[in-house]
Amino acid sequence: MARGRTDHEPGTEVAPAPRAPLGPAIRTAPALAVRGPLPAGGEAVLTADALRFLRRLHVAFEPRRRELLAARGQFRRRIAAGEMPGFPEETRSVRESAWSVAPPPLDLADRRVEITGPTDRKMIINALNSGARVYMADFEDAHAPVWSTTIEGQANLIDAVRRRIEHSAADGRAYRLNEHTATLMVRPRGWHLEERHLAVDGAPISASLFDFGLFLFHNGHELLARRTGPYFYLPKMEHYLEARLWNDVFAAAESDLGLPSGAIRATALIETLPAVFQMDEILYELRERSVGLNCGRWDYLFSFLKQFRDRPDVEFPDRDQLAMSTPFLTAYSHLLVRTCHRRGAHAMGGMAAQIPIKEDPGANEAALAKVVADKEREVRAGHDGTWVAHPGLVAVARAVFDREMPRSNQIDRALPPETIGPAELLAIPSGSVSRDGVRKNARVALRYLESWLRGVGCVPIDHLMEDAATAEIARSELWHWVRHATPMQDGSPVTPALVTTLLRGEVEQLRAERAGRSSGGTIERARELLEALATGPELEEFITQKAYPELESVLEVRP
Repeated sequence: MARGRTDHEPGTEVAPAPRAPLGPAIRTAPALAVRGPLPAGGEAVLTADALRFLRRLHVAFEPRRRELLAARGQFRRRIAAGEMPGFPEETRSVRESAWSVAPPPLDLADRRVEITGPTDRKMIINALNSGARVYMADFEDAHAPVWSTTIEGQANLIDAVRRRIEHSAADGRAYRLNEHTATLMVRPRGWHLEERHLAVDGAPISASLFDFGLFLFHNGHELLARRTGPYFYLPKMEHYLEARLWNDVFAAAESDLGLPSGAIRATALIETLPAVFQMDEILYELRERSVGLNCGRWDYLFSFLKQFRDRPDVEFPDRDQLAMSTPFLTAYSHLLVRTCHRRGAHAMGGMAAQIPIKEDPGANEAALAKVVADKEREVRAGHDGTWVAHPGLVAVARAVFDREMPRSNQIDRALPPETIGPAELLAIPSGSVSRDGVRKNARVALRYLESWLRGVGCVPIDHLMEDAATAEIARSELWHWVRHATPMQDGSPVTPALVTTLLRGEVEQLRAERAGRSSGGTIERARELLEALATGPELEEFITQKAYPELESVLEVRP
């Protein structure tokens, strides 16, 4: 059977929606407004034609985006009611029938090591030169969506695609691309986020469509001319209908821009608990364009915590105790590999958060040993590649995959049968909560959010590279422990007063480290936000969504 085709007639519940036209159905063009100054390089990004393309995407797909976001929450409500959600009955035919995704393009056949990071010029050059097979330029968890840096990131990628990107550091070092570089992929922001600096008829545009649309408009044809293509990572979906929306956006955008059908290829991140029960369906919706699924394990852990927010009988242990060997995380990883390989798709492993520790050789050796053990676990479980966050870890991860996976991938590798169902995927982790674990969560969440408010979305903290996903784990655990008065190892409960005290202690330490340097108010504002988020009556869905309205105003008071 040819890949990308199905030998069954699926029900109407999963049949692809008709391709949505862009432009012809619009009789009167909605008003388009850019709500912000034109950043450096913005004239090459926010062109009139590019903005009109974004408007067409918004008009065609914004109603569906809002409908799908409004439908979220059913999974959590079932868990709150004591039910055990399972695989959707209406898509049983998709899970049980034989079909496969389209074969990968040549430059995505071998993805043994991928590096991720933000879109500043130095990072782009270092990542493309790192020796990784793929660089994922990130507009999502590693990116603080300051208007200027968002547009500069798009301008930097325009230069990178055309191989004219260069950077001169303050110390005189010059950065430019090597002859051979990693394949470029781009991660736009998730469906739940908006870009408030571009409005259509007064409503902010979807950040997903903004990031995707600008990159595709400026680079789609150029990438194909260079024998690669417009490749994307799709974050934080919760339902296969959200994957269908992406597929329809891709089809309509290809038609509108005159790109070949199927030119756009995408890997979906499985990083929410509802999505793990719909992996077959997500691949099916994207089957003509899919190049696999990825274990976005930190966001997945955050989603697991969120879905069980209303259950006082569930006690989550310290973050350090939630390793991939934890049964529910092992089940998630194994199910993703088996699902992908059954459909001929890549099964990508997760992020190694460690970074090199130059000042302490002993600590550095221990950190590298953790990376090696993590990558050995992934490749032996059947993963076809993995992620790192630092160029210094590319060779470490690559050595493991070169040794254990001599071919381009191991999609055809036979794996032992394994029963993975709701009981395994929803198994509550065991462990304990310590006062030090509460303090570490307060420290990570505070320091990350303070950096994010300064426009930095990827932050080294205690020799780990923290991004929005890991900060979300920290603050959601704090909320859960406070909300349900979870007892610590000494028997005393986690209370709002304890969290407040620990946060204030971390503030003083951070201020001491910054002695003589103004923070522009970001330290205190981060504390205020986190204190409210950790002790409030409800768990906010996303910390970045809550903080986004303040991002520019906080930056404006910086000296």
